[in-house]
Amino acid sequence: MQQLFYFFQKNKYFLFFLFLEIIAVALIINNHSFHKSKFISSTNYITGGLYEKSSELTEYLNLKERNKNLSEENTSLKNKLDQLYLMIDSISITKISDSLNHNQQYKYINGKVINNIYHKSDNFITINRGAKNGVSTEMAVINNKGVIGITDNVGPKFSRVQSILNSNSKINASFKNSNYFGTLIWNGKDYNITQLTDIPRQANFKIGDTIITGGRSTIFPKGIPIGTVADIPEKLSATNTINIKLFNDMANLGHIYIITNLNKKEIKTVENKNE
Repeated sequence: MQQLFYFFQKNKYFLFFLFLEIIAVALIINNHSFHKSKFISSTNYITGGLYEKSSELTEYLNLKERNKNLSEENTSLKNKLDQLYLMIDSISITKISDSLNHNQQYKYINGKVINNIYHKSDNFITINRGAKNGVSTEMAVINNKGVIGITDNVGPKFSRVQSILNSNSKINASFKNSNYFGTLIWNGKDYNITQLTDIPRQANFKIGDTIITGGRSTIFPKGIPIGTVADIPEKLSATNTINIKLFNDMANLGHIYIITNLNKKEIKTVENKNE
């Protein structure tokens, strides 16, 4: 306290001058519209900038929570979209089902990649969803860009996914602009490129054509994006093999969706009846 008193005693003339300057500036601003408008404009600019930076910082700190909410919202929308497609397909029928849930074929579960291996010949991905979340083996795993893999080992809270970058991966795939289909495999070389094999000789395709899931299995719904045709072989054979440039960057995976086919058990029972 004594030091503070000493400071004011020592600088009393300067502080008095500063006080008078503030009064003078205030009088000028209040009595001259031009100066007043400039002062308000400058103040708004400074405070606006501070508020903007504060808002950006708050948004950045809340990104994790917002991403989680968006992922959950997307999952809900995907489930409702699948129900809507089924409802549209059934409009021509005289009686629409009493419940959309009764007709739903696919169910989506949101999750996140917590470990991703992509540089080996047989690659696997670990996700933070397991049996407690409704995950089981042989369920499709995708994200907003396209196919990622298939669940092959499930624990209570975590699951392992066989990546499409795996020598044992075989996924039914087709051309978006036609009904010709083949099998998507990986030769173990480039993690951005997979191979589509067993394409019929009569299939017409060109570089840049989109490849999607064919829907001829109980795992992936039809129409999930995979990639585009990267090249065309010089000589077409009965079992053409072409390179597919993936939409996904398999080295950079985050939020995912796990898809279960609610009709899988019935379909397999019907298909395996004779066996």
